[in-house]
Amino acid sequence: MTNNPVITIDGPTASGKGTVAQLAAQALNFHYLDSGALYRLTALSALRKKVALDDEPGVAALAMQLPCRFAGQQIWLGDDNVTDTIRTEEIGIAASKIAVLPQVRKALFQFQQDFCKPPGLIADGRDMGTVVFPKADLKIFLTASVFARADRRFKQLISKGFSANIEDLVQDLMERDERDQNRITAPLKPAPGAYLLDTTEMTVEQAVSVVLQQYAEKVAKRSI
Repeated sequence: MTNNPVITIDGPTASGKGTVAQLAAQALNFHYLDSGALYRLTALSALRKKVALDDEPGVAALAMQLPCRFAGQQIWLGDDNVTDTIRTEEIGIAASKIAVLPQVRKALFQFQQDFCKPPGLIADGRDMGTVVFPKADLKIFLTASVFARADRRFKQLISKGFSANIEDLVQDLMERDERDQNRITAPLKPAPGAYLLDTTEMTVEQAVSVVLQQYAEKVAKRSI
């Protein structure tokens, strides 16, 4: 294993990768990178500063100087706690739109790599295993059916007090998948050698167990 082992968990929106990555990181005492939060923070910053989402140089400039910090499960943009704000559908859609911009992805690249510190890192996103950490010790591609993902997102939004419509969520997820899979820069796809994990019929605990088992097997093979 490397000095700072890395596990990447990529997958489409609402596949559960964030929850699985966070719980697996806790189990291993690893650092955790929610790369999607960086795009959501950039999108929120653009909306607040009235920068058009298709203004690639303008949005990239915001990404390069993003005044954000992560404190446990709390996420701050400047002096504003935006933990819940960035999880709204409005910000999610905006983040999906700016994520297709090459200059924005380039601006956030080093920011993401800097999260790799001892004793290790679990990073979730859409291009963690293909672009940001191509030499990761373990790569997971985690997915689920669009209907299962819509149901999970619906329950998540309702639990946080947001209104939601299941049909709209299905349509939104299909559109996001289309953008993510067909963008020119870092399209969403399994990394070479990635373990494919379909969580449609799985509980979170079962998915976390699979990730930990896969990592333990990697460690065992490297120690032989």
